[in-house]
Amino acid sequence: MPEDEPAFPDIADLSYEAAREELIGIVAKLEAGQAPLEDSMQLWRRGEALAAHCATWLDGAQAEIEASTTAPTTS
Repeated sequence: MPEDEPAFPDIADLSYEAAREELIGIVAKLEAGQAPLEDSMQLWRRGEALAAHCATWLDGAQAEIEASTTAPTTS
């Protein structure tokens, strides 16, 4: 990675909340349209990865909820 590129934390280590907050920041930067194209593309790729990470967290939470609400009860 070139020296002028920001060092992003590893996405796999981020909690859902941290990934979501970073994604919100990236969306705001991209919507502002002030970043050069190369920086925008880097932000876009990071945002896509963050969105996938958040979706994985949410899918896991949904599966856990469904498993706990459909588990057979013992009498």
